[in-house]
Amino acid sequence: MDIYSLTKPFLFQLDAEKAHDLTLKSLKLAQKTGLLSLLPKPAECIPRQVMGLTFPNPVGLAAGLDKNGAYIDGLAGLGFGFIEVGTVTPRPQPGNPRPRLFRLPEAQGIINRFGFNNQGVDALIENVKATRYRGIIGINIGKNFDTPNESAVDDYLICMRKVYPHASYITVNISSPNTKNLRQLQEKDALAGLLAALKVEQSMLADQYGRYVPVALKIAPDLDEAQITEIAGLLKRHHIDGVIATNTTLARDAVQGLPNAAETGGLSGAPVRDKSTLVIQQLSRQLDGELPIIGVGGILSSADAVEKIAAGASLVQVYSGLIYRGPALVRDICKVVG
Repeated sequence: MDIYSLTKPFLFQLDAEKAHDLTLKSLKLAQKTGLLSLLPKPAECIPRQVMGLTFPNPVGLAAGLDKNGAYIDGLAGLGFGFIEVGTVTPRPQPGNPRPRLFRLPEAQGIINRFGFNNQGVDALIENVKATRYRGIIGINIGKNFDTPNESAVDDYLICMRKVYPHASYITVNISSPNTKNLRQLQEKDALAGLLAALKVEQSMLADQYGRYVPVALKIAPDLDEAQITEIAGLLKRHHIDGVIATNTTLARDAVQGLPNAAETGGLSGAPVRDKSTLVIQQLSRQLDGELPIIGVGGILSSADAVEKIAAGASLVQVYSGLIYRGPALVRDICKVVG
Protein backbone atom coordinates (compact mmCIF):
# COMPACT_ATOMS: atom_id res chain seq x y z
CA MET A 1 0.00 0.00 0.00
CA ASP A 2 1.40 3.43 -0.95
CA ILE A 3 1.38 6.62 1.16
CA TYR A 4 -1.58 8.10 -0.69
CA SER A 5 -3.74 5.03 -0.03
CA LEU A 6 -3.00 5.45 3.70
CA THR A 7 -3.82 9.18 3.78
CA LYS A 8 -6.80 9.16 1.40
CA PRO A 9 -9.41 8.09 4.03
CA PHE A 10 -8.36 11.04 6.21
CA LEU A 11 -8.42 13.49 3.29
CA PHE A 12 -11.88 12.28 2.24
CA GLN A 13 -13.20 13.13 5.72
CA LEU A 14 -12.30 16.79 5.12
CA ASP A 15 -14.16 19.36 3.05
CA ALA A 16 -13.02 18.73 -0.53
CA GLU A 17 -11.38 22.13 -1.07
CA LYS A 18 -9.60 22.00 2.31
CA ALA A 19 -8.27 18.55 1.40
CA HIS A 20 -7.15 19.89 -1.98
CA ASP A 21 -5.22 22.76 -0.37
CA LEU A 22 -3.72 20.53 2.34
CA THR A 23 -2.55 17.96 -0.22
CA LEU A 24 -0.80 20.58 -2.34
CA LYS A 25 0.91 22.14 0.69
CA SER A 26 2.02 18.68 1.88
CA LEU A 27 3.35 17.92 -1.58
CA LYS A 28 5.40 21.12 -1.55
CA LEU A 29 6.82 20.21 1.86
CA ALA A 30 7.62 16.67 0.72
CA GLN A 31 9.47 18.07 -2.28
CA LYS A 32 11.47 20.54 -0.17
CA THR A 33 12.46 17.87 2.36
CA GLY A 34 13.40 15.31 -0.29
CA LEU A 35 10.65 12.85 0.65
CA LEU A 36 9.22 12.95 -2.87
CA SER A 37 12.39 11.39 -4.22
CA LEU A 38 11.44 8.19 -2.34
CA LEU A 39 8.41 7.66 -4.61
CA PRO A 40 8.82 4.97 -7.28
CA LYS A 41 9.60 6.50 -10.65
CA PRO A 42 7.40 5.92 -13.73
CA ALA A 43 8.62 3.39 -16.28
CA GLU A 44 10.91 4.70 -19.00
CA CYS A 45 8.81 5.85 -21.94
CA ILE A 46 9.48 6.51 -25.59
CA PRO A 47 9.45 10.33 -25.88
CA ARG A 48 6.63 11.72 -28.00
CA GLN A 49 6.82 14.61 -30.45
CA VAL A 50 3.57 16.56 -30.21
CA MET A 51 2.96 20.20 -31.24
CA GLY A 52 6.67 20.41 -32.02
CA LEU A 53 7.58 19.62 -28.40
CA THR A 54 9.28 16.53 -26.98
CA PHE A 55 7.22 14.99 -24.16
CA PRO A 56 9.24 12.52 -22.06
CA ASN A 57 6.09 10.56 -21.29
CA PRO A 58 2.46 10.91 -22.43
CA VAL A 59 0.84 11.57 -19.04
CA GLY A 60 0.20 15.19 -18.08
CA LEU A 61 -1.47 17.03 -15.26
CA ALA A 62 -4.64 18.79 -16.40
CA ALA A 63 -5.23 22.46 -15.64
CA GLY A 64 -7.22 23.36 -12.53
CA LEU A 65 -5.23 21.52 -9.89
CA ASP A 66 -2.51 24.18 -9.63
CA LYS A 67 -4.25 27.37 -10.75
CA ASN A 68 -1.44 29.75 -9.76
CA GLY A 69 1.58 27.61 -10.67
CA ALA A 70 2.58 27.56 -7.00
CA TYR A 71 3.23 23.80 -6.72
CA ILE A 72 5.00 22.90 -9.96
CA ASP A 73 8.15 21.42 -8.40
CA GLY A 74 6.16 19.17 -6.07
CA LEU A 75 3.84 18.01 -8.84
CA ALA A 76 6.82 17.32 -11.10
CA GLY A 77 8.03 14.82 -8.50
CA LEU A 78 4.99 12.64 -9.24
CA GLY A 79 6.42 11.69 -12.62
CA PHE A 80 4.29 13.67 -15.06
CA GLY A 81 5.54 14.09 -18.62
CA PHE A 82 4.12 17.63 -18.62
CA ILE A 83 2.26 19.96 -16.28
CA GLU A 84 -0.49 22.40 -17.18
CA VAL A 85 -1.17 25.25 -14.75
CA GLY A 86 -4.05 27.75 -14.62
CA THR A 87 -6.67 28.67 -15.62
CA VAL A 88 -5.30 32.18 -15.11
CA THR A 89 -7.03 35.48 -15.89
CA PRO A 90 -5.63 38.99 -16.50
CA ARG A 91 -6.76 40.24 -13.08
CA PRO A 92 -6.95 38.30 -9.79
CA GLN A 93 -10.43 37.08 -8.88
CA PRO A 94 -11.80 35.10 -5.93
CA GLY A 95 -14.04 32.78 -7.92
CA ASN A 96 -17.41 31.57 -6.70
CA PRO A 97 -18.37 31.36 -3.00
CA ARG A 98 -17.48 28.24 -1.00
CA PRO A 99 -18.39 25.42 -0.86
CA ARG A 100 -17.59 24.94 -4.54
CA LEU A 101 -15.94 21.52 -4.73
CA PHE A 102 -17.84 18.27 -4.11
CA ARG A 103 -16.90 14.60 -4.26
CA LEU A 104 -19.19 11.87 -5.59
CA PRO A 105 -17.20 8.84 -4.43
CA GLU A 106 -19.85 6.30 -5.43
CA ALA A 107 -19.35 7.39 -9.04
CA GLN A 108 -15.66 8.38 -8.71
CA GLY A 109 -16.68 11.86 -9.79
CA ILE A 110 -16.08 15.45 -8.71
CA ILE A 111 -18.22 18.55 -9.22
CA ASN A 112 -16.54 21.94 -9.09
CA ARG A 113 -17.79 25.46 -9.59
CA PHE A 114 -14.57 27.30 -8.76
CA GLY A 115 -15.11 30.01 -11.37
CA PHE A 116 -11.48 30.65 -12.36
CA ASN A 117 -10.35 31.58 -8.83
CA ASN A 118 -6.74 32.71 -9.23
CA GLN A 119 -4.23 35.37 -8.22
CA GLY A 120 -3.95 36.83 -11.72
CA VAL A 121 -1.52 36.28 -14.57
CA ASP A 122 1.35 38.32 -13.05
CA ALA A 123 1.41 36.18 -9.88
CA LEU A 124 1.40 32.98 -11.94
CA ILE A 125 4.34 34.20 -14.01
CA GLU A 126 6.38 34.91 -10.88
CA ASN A 127 5.68 31.37 -9.66
CA VAL A 128 6.65 29.84 -13.00
CA LYS A 129 9.88 31.86 -13.07
CA ALA A 130 10.74 30.62 -9.56
CA THR A 131 10.30 26.92 -10.33
CA ARG A 132 13.29 24.62 -10.73
CA TYR A 133 11.32 22.30 -13.03
CA ARG A 134 12.69 22.37 -16.57
CA GLY A 135 10.11 20.13 -18.20
CA ILE A 136 7.11 21.05 -20.33
CA ILE A 137 4.76 23.60 -18.76
CA GLY A 138 1.45 24.45 -20.35
CA ILE A 139 -0.25 27.65 -19.20
CA ASN A 140 -4.03 27.70 -19.43
CA ILE A 141 -5.58 31.15 -19.99
CA GLY A 142 -9.11 32.48 -19.58
CA LYS A 143 -11.10 35.68 -19.24
CA ASN A 144 -12.20 37.50 -16.11
CA PHE A 145 -15.76 36.79 -15.02
CA ASP A 146 -16.82 40.43 -15.47
CA THR A 147 -15.36 40.83 -18.96
CA PRO A 148 -18.23 40.65 -21.48
CA ASN A 149 -17.87 38.13 -24.29
CA GLU A 150 -17.60 40.98 -26.81
CA SER A 151 -14.32 41.94 -25.10
CA ALA A 152 -13.14 38.41 -24.28
CA VAL A 153 -10.51 38.44 -27.04
CA ASP A 154 -8.74 41.30 -25.22
CA ASP A 155 -8.43 39.22 -22.03
CA TYR A 156 -7.01 36.22 -23.91
CA LEU A 157 -4.50 38.43 -25.73
CA ILE A 158 -3.38 40.11 -22.47
CA CYS A 159 -2.72 36.70 -20.94
CA MET A 160 -1.08 35.35 -24.08
CA ARG A 161 1.38 38.22 -24.30
CA LYS A 162 2.35 37.84 -20.64
CA VAL A 163 2.71 34.05 -20.48
CA TYR A 164 4.29 33.56 -23.92
CA PRO A 165 7.97 33.82 -22.81
CA HIS A 166 7.37 31.40 -19.91
CA ALA A 167 5.15 28.69 -21.46
CA SER A 168 6.05 25.57 -23.41
CA TYR A 169 2.51 25.75 -24.84
CA ILE A 170 -0.57 27.87 -24.18
CA THR A 171 -4.09 26.51 -23.71
CA VAL A 172 -7.09 28.71 -24.45
CA ASN A 173 -9.95 27.76 -22.13
CA ILE A 174 -13.36 28.61 -23.60
CA SER A 175 -15.11 25.57 -22.14
CA SER A 176 -15.38 25.98 -18.37
CA PRO A 177 -19.05 25.86 -17.35
CA ASN A 178 -18.38 28.01 -14.29
CA THR A 179 -17.87 31.41 -15.94
CA LYS A 180 -21.17 32.78 -17.19
CA ASN A 181 -21.60 32.55 -20.99
CA LEU A 182 -17.98 31.45 -21.52
CA ARG A 183 -19.03 28.43 -23.59
CA GLN A 184 -20.71 30.76 -26.08
CA LEU A 185 -17.16 31.45 -27.32
CA GLN A 186 -17.26 27.94 -28.82
CA GLU A 187 -19.92 29.13 -31.29
CA LYS A 188 -18.77 29.55 -34.89
CA ASP A 189 -18.45 33.33 -35.35
CA ALA A 190 -17.10 34.03 -31.86
CA LEU A 191 -14.57 31.20 -32.13
CA ALA A 192 -13.43 32.22 -35.61
CA GLY A 193 -12.72 35.76 -34.39
CA LEU A 194 -10.87 34.54 -31.30
CA LEU A 195 -8.71 32.03 -33.18
CA ALA A 196 -7.82 34.58 -35.89
CA ALA A 197 -6.71 37.13 -33.26
CA LEU A 198 -4.70 34.51 -31.36
CA LYS A 199 -2.84 33.38 -34.49
CA VAL A 200 -1.90 36.94 -35.44
CA GLU A 201 -0.62 37.54 -31.90
CA GLN A 202 1.22 34.20 -31.81
CA SER A 203 3.04 35.08 -35.03
CA MET A 204 4.12 38.50 -33.72
CA LEU A 205 5.26 37.02 -30.40
CA ALA A 206 7.21 34.28 -32.17
CA ASP A 207 9.10 36.98 -34.09
CA GLN A 208 9.61 39.05 -30.94
CA TYR A 209 11.01 36.16 -28.85
CA GLY A 210 12.57 34.08 -31.62
CA ARG A 211 10.62 31.08 -30.37
CA TYR A 212 7.35 29.48 -31.48
CA VAL A 213 5.00 28.57 -28.60
CA PRO A 214 2.15 26.26 -29.67
CA VAL A 215 -1.46 27.16 -28.88
CA ALA A 216 -4.12 24.57 -28.01
CA LEU A 217 -7.87 25.03 -27.57
CA LYS A 218 -9.73 23.30 -24.72
CA ILE A 219 -13.29 22.30 -25.56
CA ALA A 220 -16.34 20.98 -23.70
CA PRO A 221 -17.73 17.44 -23.76
CA ASP A 222 -21.28 18.80 -24.17
CA LEU A 223 -21.02 19.36 -27.92
CA ASP A 224 -22.98 17.58 -30.63
CA GLU A 225 -21.36 16.16 -33.75
CA ALA A 226 -22.27 19.18 -35.89
CA GLN A 227 -20.58 21.52 -33.39
CA ILE A 228 -17.49 19.29 -33.26
CA THR A 229 -17.31 19.28 -37.06
CA GLU A 230 -17.54 23.08 -37.09
CA ILE A 231 -14.85 23.48 -34.39
CA ALA A 232 -12.53 21.01 -36.16
CA GLY A 233 -12.88 23.02 -39.38
CA LEU A 234 -11.98 26.25 -37.60
CA LEU A 235 -8.99 24.65 -35.85
CA LYS A 236 -7.63 23.52 -39.22
CA ARG A 237 -8.42 26.77 -41.01
CA HIS A 238 -6.63 28.85 -38.38
CA HIS A 239 -3.70 26.43 -37.98
CA ILE A 240 -4.18 25.93 -34.25
CA ASP A 241 -1.49 23.62 -32.89
CA GLY A 242 -3.57 21.27 -30.76
CA VAL A 243 -6.91 20.62 -29.06
CA ILE A 244 -7.61 19.42 -25.52
CA ALA A 245 -10.72 17.27 -25.21
CA THR A 246 -12.42 17.67 -22.86
CA ASN A 247 -13.36 19.94 -19.98
CA THR A 248 -16.04 19.03 -17.40
CA THR A 249 -19.67 18.23 -18.23
CA LEU A 250 -22.95 19.83 -17.20
CA ALA A 251 -24.78 16.52 -17.72
CA ARG A 252 -25.91 14.57 -14.64
CA ASP A 253 -27.41 11.43 -16.19
CA ALA A 254 -24.47 9.30 -14.99
CA VAL A 255 -24.83 10.43 -11.33
CA GLN A 256 -28.59 10.88 -10.97
CA GLY A 257 -29.76 10.48 -7.38
CA LEU A 258 -26.30 10.40 -5.78
CA PRO A 259 -25.35 12.73 -2.89
CA ASN A 260 -24.05 16.06 -4.27
CA ALA A 261 -25.25 15.23 -7.81
CA ALA A 262 -27.59 18.23 -7.83
CA GLU A 263 -24.79 20.71 -7.10
CA THR A 264 -24.20 23.16 -9.94
CA GLY A 265 -20.84 23.15 -11.69
CA GLY A 266 -18.78 20.94 -13.97
CA LEU A 267 -18.71 17.19 -13.38
CA SER A 268 -15.40 15.39 -13.90
CA GLY A 269 -14.00 11.94 -13.19
CA ALA A 270 -15.43 8.59 -14.27
CA PRO A 271 -18.90 9.99 -15.20
CA VAL A 272 -17.42 12.11 -18.03
CA ARG A 273 -15.21 9.35 -19.45
CA ASP A 274 -17.48 8.12 -22.25
CA LYS A 275 -18.58 11.62 -23.33
CA SER A 276 -14.95 12.73 -23.52
CA THR A 277 -13.89 9.66 -25.49
CA LEU A 278 -16.74 10.16 -27.97
CA VAL A 279 -15.69 13.77 -28.56
CA ILE A 280 -12.10 12.59 -29.17
CA GLN A 281 -13.29 9.98 -31.70
CA GLN A 282 -15.41 12.53 -33.58
CA LEU A 283 -12.64 15.15 -33.50
CA SER A 284 -10.09 12.63 -34.69
CA ARG A 285 -12.22 11.75 -37.71
CA GLN A 286 -12.69 15.41 -38.61
CA LEU A 287 -9.10 16.51 -37.99
CA ASP A 288 -7.61 13.55 -39.88
CA GLY A 289 -4.20 13.99 -38.23
CA GLU A 290 -3.84 17.70 -39.07
CA LEU A 291 -3.40 18.60 -35.41
CA PRO A 292 -2.98 16.50 -32.27
CA ILE A 293 -5.55 15.82 -29.56
CA ILE A 294 -4.76 15.74 -25.84
CA GLY A 295 -7.31 13.47 -24.17
CA VAL A 296 -8.64 14.26 -20.71
CA GLY A 297 -11.79 13.26 -18.85
CA GLY A 298 -12.44 10.25 -16.67
CA ILE A 299 -9.01 8.63 -16.77
CA LEU A 300 -8.85 6.56 -13.58
CA SER A 301 -6.82 3.61 -14.87
CA SER A 302 -4.29 2.67 -17.51
CA ALA A 303 -7.13 1.08 -19.50
CA ASP A 304 -8.93 4.43 -19.59
CA ALA A 305 -5.77 6.08 -20.96
CA VAL A 306 -5.39 3.37 -23.60
CA GLU A 307 -9.02 3.98 -24.61
CA LYS A 308 -8.35 7.72 -25.09
CA ILE A 309 -5.28 7.02 -27.22
CA ALA A 310 -7.17 4.42 -29.29
CA ALA A 311 -9.86 7.08 -29.86
CA GLY A 312 -7.25 9.43 -31.35
CA ALA A 313 -5.42 11.20 -28.51
CA SER A 314 -1.63 11.65 -28.74
CA LEU A 315 -1.25 12.50 -25.03
CA VAL A 316 -3.47 12.26 -21.95
CA GLN A 317 -4.03 14.41 -18.86
CA VAL A 318 -5.38 13.47 -15.43
CA TYR A 319 -6.93 15.42 -12.56
CA SER A 320 -9.87 13.66 -10.87
CA GLY A 321 -8.15 10.31 -11.36
CA LEU A 322 -5.26 11.64 -9.29
CA ILE A 323 -7.69 12.45 -6.45
CA TYR A 324 -9.14 8.94 -6.45
CA ARG A 325 -6.04 6.91 -7.33
CA GLY A 326 -3.07 9.02 -6.24
CA PRO A 327 0.38 9.17 -7.91
CA ALA A 328 0.29 5.43 -8.69
CA LEU A 329 -2.05 6.31 -11.57
CA VAL A 330 0.75 8.14 -13.42
CA ARG A 331 3.08 5.16 -13.04
CA ASP A 332 0.39 2.67 -14.11
CA ILE A 333 -0.40 4.60 -17.30
CA CYS A 334 3.29 5.03 -18.18
CA LYS A 335 3.84 1.29 -17.71
CA VAL A 336 1.11 0.38 -20.18
CA VAL A 337 1.19 3.26 -22.67
CA GLY A 338 4.96 3.95 -22.52
